[in-house]
This record gives sequence, C-alpha cells and structure tokens, in this order.
Amino acid sequence: MAICKEFTIFATMKAKFMIAAPMSGSGKTTIARGLMALLTEEGYRVQPFKCGPDYIDTKFHEKVCGRPSINLDTFMATPEHVRQLFERYGADADVCIVEGMMGLFDGYDKERGSSYEIARIMDLPIVLVVDAKSAAYSMAALLQGFLRFRNDVHFAGVIFNKVGSEKHYAMLRQVCDEQQIACLGYLPKSAALEQDSRYLGLDFSQEAESRQLLQLLKEHVDISSLRENNSPREGMFQSQGGNISVPGREYRVSRAFNEESFSFVYQETIDAFPNSLVFNPEQDVPCLDDADLLYLPGGYPEKHAEALSRNEACRKAIRDYAERGGRIVAECGGMMYLCESILTDEGEYPMCGVLPYKITARKADRHLSLGYRRFTLDGKEYRGHEFHYSQFLGATPPSAVQVYNAKGEPVATPVFKYKNVLASYTHLYPL
Repeated sequence: MAICKEFTIFATMKAKFMIAAPMSGSGKTTIARGLMALLTEEGYRVQPFKCGPDYIDTKFHEKVCGRPSINLDTFMATPEHVRQLFERYGADADVCIVEGMMGLFDGYDKERGSSYEIARIMDLPIVLVVDAKSAAYSMAALLQGFLRFRNDVHFAGVIFNKVGSEKHYAMLRQVCDEQQIACLGYLPKSAALEQDSRYLGLDFSQEAESRQLLQLLKEHVDISSLRENNSPREGMFQSQGGNISVPGREYRVSRAFNEESFSFVYQETIDAFPNSLVFNPEQDVPCLDDADLLYLPGGYPEKHAEALSRNEACRKAIRDYAERGGRIVAECGGMMYLCESILTDEGEYPMCGVLPYKITARKADRHLSLGYRRFTLDGKEYRGHEFHYSQFLGATPPSAVQVYNAKGEPVATPVFKYKNVLASYTHLYPL
C-alpha cells in the first residue's frame, strides 16, 4: 500500500474520530494510544477522550498526549453534559481522538451508554479496529453486520489487527472493497504489542508509547485516509466550556494523591476543585484545620499498604479530622484507607480506623465486582462506577442506603455515612 507520511490534513482543519471495535480485546487501546502518540510526536495538539468510566486507559492517554483524557459517559452524565465536555476540552486541540469501550454496541442496557451512542451524540466518524487473526473472507459477514446494523453513524474505515502476512492483508482489503468501506491499514501479529490483563501493580511510571508500535503505524496505516468526514459539524467547539459549572471553586479541598494508591480520579472532579491542596498519604501529613473537604480517591492502596501504614501521623490526622466532623468523600481505595486495616498475602496493615471494617486483598479472597452504581442520599442522587477485586473481610457491612445498578436492580454494595464521612466502593461522578 502507499504509505502517507504527511499529516497536512490536521494543519488545515480540526479532526475528530472514535476508535471502536466489535468486541473487547480487538486492539483498540493499542491503536488509539499509538495514533495519539504518533500525532503528538508530529507536533499536533491531541485531545484524548475515553468512552465510559475507565480511569486506567485515560492515564495512558495522558502520558502520550501531555493533557488530561476526559471520560464521556451517558449513564453518569446527560448527553448535553457529554457534548459540553467534548466542546470544552477539544476547543484548542488540532485533533480529538475518542477511544471506545468494549464492543461498539455494548452498553449498560443494549446500546444505551455504548460507544455507538456517544458516537451518534457527538457526530463522530468511527474507525473500526477488527482482530483479523485466523480469519479472511469471514470478515465480510462481520463488517456487513456492523455497517448496516444502525444507519445513524458514519464509519470512516477499518484498521485490521493481528494480520499474518501481506497476502492475508490483501484478502482483507478485498473484503473492504466489497463492503464499500475504506481500508485504513493494519498492524501485523506482534508479541510485543500484546498487553496483559490489567490488574494490581499497573506501572504508570512506564512510558506508554512504544517505538515499535509507532513504527508499525507509520509503515502500515494510511493516516491520510481519515481526511474524509472528519471535520466537526457546524457549531462544534465554540462554547469554550462556559456551560460547565465548577461549584467547588471556592472550596478549600485537600486531595490525596499517589501514582498507584490514590490516582483514579475523573478529570471533572479535579477541575471542580482547582485550588486543591494535594498530599501523598505515604509521605505527607496534611494540615486539615481549615479544610472544607478531604477527598480520598480510588486506586490500589493494597499495593502500598506497608508504606501507608508506616505514616501513622497521616492516618491519625485523617482520623481526628473525621471524628471532629470534617467532611470526607472516600471512593474505593480511599474507603479502604479509612477502614481499620487491609490484609494482603504479606500481612495485615492498620489504616485510618475511621470505619470499623477490614479489607482483604489476599489472592485467595479476590473477587471482581464491577458495574455502574446509583443511589440517593439526603435527597441527592449519586452516580458512579464500581471496579475492584478486594472485598470486605467477613460479611458485607450494612449500607446507609440501597444501591442500584444501571438497570435499577438492587446490589449489595454498601455506602457508609459516618458523621460527615461519605464512603463506598463507588467512584462517584461529580454532577
């Protein structure tokens, strides 16, 4: 194929598109991250977005783009809010790349909340990443189904992943020609590009971009084919974010942060409290005398339980703040930190002791709990997402309110309300 090494398209108009896939594991994260890195390296201002509540992929995006990646989620926020987010954060970018989630049409209720729904709301052209390993003409049936399943979105083209040879790719190009969709290129099979399942110990210190990945994209993907149908509809990117409220701008907020232990934060939350005082619970002792709010976000505190336990002065400062009525919001890892202790395979480590529960992160006790969550407390509805492997030691504690999933079904996830402390396994979205 003719390889385009110039990206003049992005110098003349703002580009926007979504990287989506028929199913999880197709390679959309690898290709999205690679395109973000490649265009950033070429000097373009790339604004990354992520469909859904994911707070790990967004960190990889930020590493390669040098600017925060924004979650677009139509369960936790309204479609209008999602549009405003896209306009606000993409206003000064040369190109906006949205990474989809799961399969294109997979949402919390059929296609509701799916990447497809967000692409339709945002008028985003879709680049479909397809795992072509061990298949050739069968791809025709798959593509035909995706292209014709809904008629209110535009497919900009296909990128094939795990292609075995040039001959294999030639057969896939023939499929695209028959289905009348642009074939944008491919990535060959490469063990170096395979990513392990994500769980504890994710090393955010590693550079997200791979030189091999960038070279393969340059050699095998025709970026210039994104020229068609990638300009925004009239009126897009004009609001400059003026409609996004930031109610906490005057709040004096202390926010825990550590690269692994307390880093799962939606950018909307950070922007809502721009003057936060950030501290590392492994090393610092926060002064909370004048704090209006202490925010303990999620992360993997079980990976740093020993270091967190050693900083007894920090744990005491937080416990004293809670006991005297200080306002605390603690999510997932932050809630674990407020508990009596965390058990790992290495031992038991005391935490803040605000909540009288023990958390086990031992391998034998791990169990995946995930899904959208919503509950109403003191007349306010909260929405968010739960994702964790750790569990309460023993029986699940009683909840202050009933928690529901996206379909309105009750779930056992507890919410704790102690004095002015609000804590749960749910990562709350700030609306």
